[in-house]
Amino acid sequence: MELIVNLVKVLYIEDDMTTAKFVVEFLEEYGFSVEHTDSITMALSFLNQNEFHLILLDLNLPDFSGFELLKTANISQIPIIVISALNDTHTKVQAFRYGASDYMVKPIDLLEMEARIWAHLRQRGVMSRPKEKDIFDIKNNQFYMDGTIIDLTPTEFSIFQMLLKNKNRVLPREKLYEALSSISSPRTLDYHIKNIREKIEKEPKNPKYLKTEYGVGYKLIV
Repeated sequence: MELIVNLVKVLYIEDDMTTAKFVVEFLEEYGFSVEHTDSITMALSFLNQNEFHLILLDLNLPDFSGFELLKTANISQIPIIVISALNDTHTKVQAFRYGASDYMVKPIDLLEMEARIWAHLRQRGVMSRPKEKDIFDIKNNQFYMDGTIIDLTPTEFSIFQMLLKNKNRVLPREKLYEALSSISSPRTLDYHIKNIREKIEKEPKNPKYLKTEYGVGYKLIV
């Protein structure tokens, strides 16, 4: 899902470049504008020159502790999510007392981080997360993808309807056989899946939506 949220500016302070790479790529994929630095000194310089809606902050940094940034009065209105490997109660309490809005312990779940970002932005009245639009829909026995009718055969329609009802879950091949006609062989299921992919995927050989779970079945990613 692509979200047009580039008005949300995030300052990300992290000196672990491997972690930073994954987080920055994830946030930018979701449309955030991200400024990354690995030091408190540079972070303060960014804050003096730009406006940010939210800060992601590591605590162990090469020049100063992240606590020094938390003590800075002129950022008290910006929500700060601490992302740290430190998991002891004393450090967490200290972070909150100095002004942290939230605290996540590494390794973090990126989707959870994104959800927390929106929770804090919403609390501050910055903006709400854009509502997700279902890319697939079935209305009046017609199949739609992004609002456009996609022509499916009756068997393909039945298969896709079952996948959509069980979206984001693996549907066993045995269950999908129920969508085949009485004269069809179970072997034809792969043929129908191939045809569906050719109609909904930009790269059928590298599917984004209709995934194969080898030895089990298929899953529709929505």
